[in-house]
Amino acid sequence: MRNLPLLCLTLLSLLGCGAIFGFFYAWSVSTLRGLDRIEPETAIAAMQAMNASVRNMAFGLGYFGTPVALLITLATAMLTQVRGAAMALAIALACYGLGVTLFTAQVNIPMNQALAQVSLPLTPDQAARIWADYSGPWQQANLLRCIASGLALFATAVSLVLVTRRS
Repeated sequence: MRNLPLLCLTLLSLLGCGAIFGFFYAWSVSTLRGLDRIEPETAIAAMQAMNASVRNMAFGLGYFGTPVALLITLATAMLTQVRGAAMALAIALACYGLGVTLFTAQVNIPMNQALAQVSLPLTPDQAARIWADYSGPWQQANLLRCIASGLALFATAVSLVLVTRRS
């Protein structure tokens, strides 16, 4: 197989996109919905803890490593002249860069930083207001990240099909 390096890189990129899509998908369909079902002050404390704990090596490798893997895979596809795969990878990288990385930096991180500044305990009314102001907009923003990472995953899967056809 003459495109084994490209195939391996494409599989690595697919794994990274899948991990990040799964991460955002889980937040969309369960985590925040579960937090919305408990007392707002408890939800705030839980979200503060989760936001603090996500800054770890495993998440960082997946989150920051995926666009690097996509970029290296794209360059390899271009160098080996697998044009269709290169186009699909360029789309995946754009979806990830704009819809995941940029959106996270511009929307979710500032919201998380603001929530981290909330001192507990709060009155029930204060907690309810803070959580309502946070949860809905955060979930909408996360849904966009989920869609963008899903599109990156799909485009990377298309590139994998094109790479295997070429090999």
